[in-house]
Amino acid sequence: MLNLNEDTITQAVLARHAGMPDERLRQIMTSLVQHLHAFAREVKLTEEEWFEGIRFLTETGQLCSDKRQEFILLSDTLGLSTLVMAQQNHKPAGCTEATVFGPFHVENSPIYPLGADISNGAKGQPCFVSGTVRGLDGQPIAHAKMEVWQADEDGFYDVQYPDLDQLQARGTLHTDAQGRYHFRSILANSYPIPHDGPVGKMLETLGRHPWRPAHLHFRIQAEGHETLITHVFRRGDEYLESDAVFGVRSTLIADWPRHEAGPAPDGSLCDQPFYTLDYDFILNPQRT
Repeated sequence: MLNLNEDTITQAVLARHAGMPDERLRQIMTSLVQHLHAFAREVKLTEEEWFEGIRFLTETGQLCSDKRQEFILLSDTLGLSTLVMAQQNHKPAGCTEATVFGPFHVENSPIYPLGADISNGAKGQPCFVSGTVRGLDGQPIAHAKMEVWQADEDGFYDVQYPDLDQLQARGTLHTDAQGRYHFRSILANSYPIPHDGPVGKMLETLGRHPWRPAHLHFRIQAEGHETLITHVFRRGDEYLESDAVFGVRSTLIADWPRHEAGPAPDGSLCDQPFYTLDYDFILNPQRT
């Protein structure tokens, strides 16, 4: 088709996709083209603005590495990650709610026995975490795989330190025969997402802050149950209502009591004040 204009270009592009053998991909690409073109028409996008958008996306991609995923940050801060997650995680009442994955998960994190200190030297006040993993029927789930990760007291994940030669404040544990888990780590604190790149500049331009409320990340997997990706948030954090990535759910907010130096939950003697978190997870049965 020749001599295309603003009124005919959309249908011309869609016609080129008509023979696509993958039906799902055709559906996605058709909708993508229609919405992109509708957006450009609605805002009357100029060539200068289009080029600025291309530059922004180029910079976002150039900053991505095996230690930093700027595109996930972009998706998170625009609410797209939460939208996609929510669409895919409809759960019955009583199940622990899911939330965003975030850009700092590491596959094959160190395996620790229950009760171990997974902080592995990360900076922060001691925190003892415990609870139970159960199914929706209330039965404990034995040997569930639990991956945990968090930022240190300075607001950085281990992978953000270029010279760190070991993983810290993250690990993989397994529940015991009664579905119980417990480990030692460090106190979670609020922190800003990386904002020295294009996503940070976008937030500043939009008049938004980059802060996330204090939380622990969890990914829990067990046979016969859906994988749960979630956080547990620290009650009272000033950013609970304005999380930069829209990840907070009220059911995921918990108390983290402070205790004076002395006997700790694991039987050790802690020579400084410490915190505790007790939280139970309820997994949804695998859909058939």
